[in-house]
Parts: sequence; C-alpha cells; structure tokens
Amino acid sequence: MSLEPHLAKFDFVLSRNLNRKFLQFLVRNKHKTAILLQQFFDDLKDEAEDTKEASFIIGNYLISQKISKKEEQLLKQQVYDKLKIIGIGIPFIMIPGASFLIPLLVKIAKKKGINLMPSNFDSVQTKSIK
Repeated sequence: MSLEPHLAKFDFVLSRNLNRKFLQFLVRNKHKTAILLQQFFDDLKDEAEDTKEASFIIGNYLISQKISKKEEQLLKQQVYDKLKIIGIGIPFIMIPGASFLIPLLVKIAKKKGINLMPSNFDSVQTKSIK
C-alpha cells in the first residue's frame, strides 16, 4: 500500500487551509494589499517596457553589429533579471505550496545579501507601508 495518495491529499488540504488564511489576511489588510498590488503592477509594466527596449537593442545590434556601453549595461541587466524570474518561476510552478515558500525564500536570501527579485521589483521590497 502506497502512502503517495495520502500525502497528496494532505498537501492539498494544507494548501487549501493556507490559501484560506492568506485570503483572510488580505481582506484584513485591504489598504496595504491594494497599495502593494498597485506597486507590483507598476513594476511589472516597467519590466515589460525594459524588455521591449532590450529587444530593440538586440535588433539594432543584429543590424549594425555595435551598441553603446549604456545599451550593453541595460541588456546585461535585462538578461540577469530574466534569469532571476526563471529561477523564481520554476519552483513556483513545480512545487506545491511554493506560493508561500517563495516570499520566505526571498526574505531569507535578502538577509544573506542575495537579491532574488528583478531590478524593477526592488521598490516593492524596500518601500514600507504606513
């Protein structure tokens, strides 16, 4: 007899209970949640604009075979940010309950001096809500 079905059921129940508690927390903190969500979507928009600019830089490089130092730095930063997004996104998709583990992982990494968030999302981490 395998324990896997029981473990899957336990994980689902645990995840459902955590989601319920998380939603209750969001409702209790509506104002803070609204501000953080707005910051998140603003930063997401900035990230999309930077990605679009990076794609133009790549296109110009393919045509002219040269780019400025500023464009090179922006392109490097965008590639680095994309690798960070992939690094956080894969566990989020593959590990059950990762939506709760990722903020903890980001916080622990920050204490160790490692920034796991893309550069446009640094403002969400550093802004305090009063």
